[in-house]
Order: sequence, then structure tokens, then C-alpha cells
Amino acid sequence: MNDGVNGVALAVFIFFFVAVTVMGFLAARWRAAENANNLDEWGLGGRSFGTWITWFLLGGDLYTAYTFVAVPAAIYATGAAGFFAVPYTILVYPLIFTFLPRLWSVSHKHGYVTTSDFVRGRFGSKGLSLAVAITGILATMPYIALQLVGIQAVLDVMGVGGGENTNWFIKDLPLLIAFGVLAAYTYSSGLRAPALIAFVKDTLIYIVIAVAIIYIPIKLGGFDDIFSAANDKFTKAGAGGLAPAAEGQWAYGTLALGSALALFMYPHSITATLSSRSREVIRRNTTILPLYSLMLGLLALLGFMAIAAGVKVENGQLAIPQLFENMFPDWFTGVAFAAIGIGALVPAAIMSIAAANLFTRNIYKDFLRPNATAEEETKVSKLVSLLVKVGALIFVLGMDKTVAINFQLLGGIWILQTFPALVGGLFTRWFHRWALLAGWAVGMVYGTWKAYDTPSGTQKHFGNTADVPGIGEIGYIGLTAFVLNVVVTVVLTLILRAVKAPDGVDETSSADYKADAGDPGVQTDLPPATAGARAPTDALAAGRAELTL
Repeated sequence: MNDGVNGVALAVFIFFFVAVTVMGFLAARWRAAENANNLDEWGLGGRSFGTWITWFLLGGDLYTAYTFVAVPAAIYATGAAGFFAVPYTILVYPLIFTFLPRLWSVSHKHGYVTTSDFVRGRFGSKGLSLAVAITGILATMPYIALQLVGIQAVLDVMGVGGGENTNWFIKDLPLLIAFGVLAAYTYSSGLRAPALIAFVKDTLIYIVIAVAIIYIPIKLGGFDDIFSAANDKFTKAGAGGLAPAAEGQWAYGTLALGSALALFMYPHSITATLSSRSREVIRRNTTILPLYSLMLGLLALLGFMAIAAGVKVENGQLAIPQLFENMFPDWFTGVAFAAIGIGALVPAAIMSIAAANLFTRNIYKDFLRPNATAEEETKVSKLVSLLVKVGALIFVLGMDKTVAINFQLLGGIWILQTFPALVGGLFTRWFHRWALLAGWAVGMVYGTWKAYDTPSGTQKHFGNTADVPGIGEIGYIGLTAFVLNVVVTVVLTLILRAVKAPDGVDETSSADYKADAGDPGVQTDLPPATAGARAPTDALAAGRAELTL
């Protein structure tokens, strides 16, 4: 690690950071409607984004700074076992092709802003809706924190903020400034800010990866030397080489499958989806988003390159930023660091908006202020988005980074328990609302208990050098909890149906899941129960016909 501050890299980093900050504030006027004081406008960008904007927004949402830092860091620490992220991002797209268009249609028909809105409308249960909302907020908080961890890793490698003996405020001042800027333009511009910045973020990331995958291997003597160096490291460590041992294959497979099922349960994934202007935009995006998986596979190889380059760091999250500083000219190091930093801002903004929407629509409006106006909803959502980011910042500053990683995977365990209510509800009304709530509770309790009860020795499946939280003796804890959730839900549904337990009122119809209700010229009718949801009107849709990309 270089001593002192890397001035050239810092200057380039600041240039891009200032540029996206300006874009973030200008985004408030980008595609804004005359009446922008409602959650459709602030929290969903007016539901007006076309194919390419949605593609960049979803890419910026799902492929985060932490992906840029943590996936190759996992390869650096564990070998090929860290590649589990690549197959799960491939598995997820055929899965979401089957249900996201249905969710988009029914949400636009009834003006749903969150997954909890849909669950409440489908099953007529505010209790189940509350459970989904609380789960979404809990799972999102550490995810936001990990975006700030990505920024902090870059700042540490650049030497910004002082050494370990520096006053904590001075040391963390750059992170505090970045947080303040993020909070300000998210509050001002809503979802339009990350949507606009996502263009810059993804362009920088693709440039950095294209250069890294060619330039660094040339400097290191080629991929043969890179893989040999990595194999030697893991062989000497007693991990058996690059690939995980046979007993680790089940853990690898369950982690990939469970992660695939969980990814689009996260509120920020759904928020980006519902911002699109038509059902066909969603369908097209599920076919072109795998391009990001190709990028992720190349990105993961940086972990092996860090080993071959002799990078030695105590905190594995610093491995890739340190590799960039060691291998690239200072000016391009600044570009790479800007890609990571901006890659943190986009998802952090979307996540905070998604969590705020859940609180406003499904806690504040449903339980505290049922008669809240659209303007009041927007104001509360803006304030809560700030509080969510403050909580994430406290999490980063006060918690050990290893613990933060554990909490992130715990978030995956939690959010997976909403799958039966959300995805199941999109295809059938058979599940009983009380059974879904009981199944959710069992999955949450079991998953949380096992995640913290699992001793580190059970993580040996990924090799002696691995530290993979969330892996128990029978594989990924989230998937085990999910299976228990489904079993409890099915058994209790059979019992409750047999005793004719009262069912909730379904405000949706089968046609709602198939119609492209948000396209220009298609009438959108709001039932009384969702009259305040601000679904798109004919006039609003027609006025945006020219906005499609």
C-alpha cells in the first residue's frame, strides 16, 4: 500500500464524484411531471422509464459497489467457491421472466408502489403486508451499509482520512461528505437521480473491467501464471486448490440457488422494476440483463489477479482497490476508484428510496395515518429515506466489517421468507393469509437463529481460508428456512381451508396480471381501497409517450 495520499487518483475521483453530484441534483427536472409531489413521481420516477433506462437502473441496482469489491474479494479469500455469484445471477433471469411482468401489470392497474401493497391487496391482510414491509426494511439496511463499505475501501486505499491513530471524525470525514451528498440529491430528485447516474456508473465499470481483464494479465505474465499462483496459495493453505472440496459442492449449490430466489425479493429490485413504463420493458430486460453476468464473471477473476500480483491485505475488501493502485497508472486508478464509488451511490439511493416507500405506504399510511394525502406520503418518504441512510452510516462506522458481511447474508435469509407471499400470490390465491404469516414467522425465526448459532467450523466446506457466513451443516441457511416456510404454509393452508377459516378479500382479478395497464391509451381504474395510490392516468401516460428509450 502506498504511503500518503494518492493525489492524482484522488483528483480524478473527485472530478467524477462532483460530476455525478451535479447530475443527481439536475435529475429533479428530468422527465418531471407538473405535479411531482407524489410517490409515483418521487419514488418510481413517474413509472416512465423505457428499456435502456430500466436496464441501466436495474444493472446499477443489482450490480453494486459491494459486488465490485466483495465478489473478487471472495475469490481472493476462498478460491473458485466465490464464483457462486455468477451462476445465481444467471439462474435469476428465467425466474423473474415468469413473475415480474405479472407483478408490473397488477401494480400499475391498482397503483401499487411496494410489494407489501400487492400482498395487502391480494390477500386482504394488513398483518401479512406489515410482515413483508418490516422484512424488506430490515434486509435493506445492511445492504445500504455495504455500499458505504465500498466507498470506504476506496478512500482507505487512496490514503484519504488519515491513519488508524487519527481522530475518528477526521478519519471518516470523506465518508461523511459522500453520505451527505448522496442524502441531499436523493431527497431532492428521488429515483430519477440514480436512474440518470446509472449511465455514468455502468459506463465506467465496463471500461475499467475491459482494461483490467486485458492490461493486468499482460503485466502478470498471462492467465496461466495467474491461475498457477492462485492454485499454489490454496493448496498450501490446505484448501485443496482452486475448486472447493467435494463436501463444499452442496453448500455452493444451495447458496447459489437461495441467492437467486432472494435477489428480486429485495425492495430495491422491485422499485426499479415498477419504474418502467410497460410490461414489455420488463420482459425485454430479463433477456438482456444477463450481459451483466458476463461482466461479473470477468470481474470475479480480479480476485485471482490480486493473488498473483502479491497483494497482501488484512481486510479482504481492500484487495481489489489495492490491486488497482498497484497495477494501474495513477490517473486510471482514479477512474477505477470512481467506478466503485459511483457504483455505491446508485444502489444506495435506490435502496433508501425503496425502504422509505415501504415505511410510508405500509406502516405510516396503513397503521398511523390512513387518510394521509399523496403530498404527505411523499414528504414522509423523503424524510425516512434520510433516516435509513443515517442508520446505514452508523452501522458502517460502529460495526466491524466482518460482522457487516454476516448481516448482509442474514438480509438474504430474511428477504427470502417473503417469496411465498409475493411470488406465490402472483400465481394463486390458494394460500391462506394466516398460513403465509405463520410460515414467514417460522422461516424468520429459524433463519435468524441458525445464522447466529452456526459455529465458524461449519464453514470449512469452502476451504480453510474461507469465512462464508450463512452456511450451515446442510447448506445455505436461507434456503433451509425457506423450505420450512413453504412446508408450514402448505400444511396450515390445508388445515385452515378445511375448517373454513375466514379469508381476506382479494381486490385483484385474473385480468389484472396480464394487461399492459400502464401503456399509453389504456385506462387505469383505481378501486376505492387504493384511491390514494396515484396510478398513471391517460393524460399522464399520453404526455410521456415520447419519453420511451
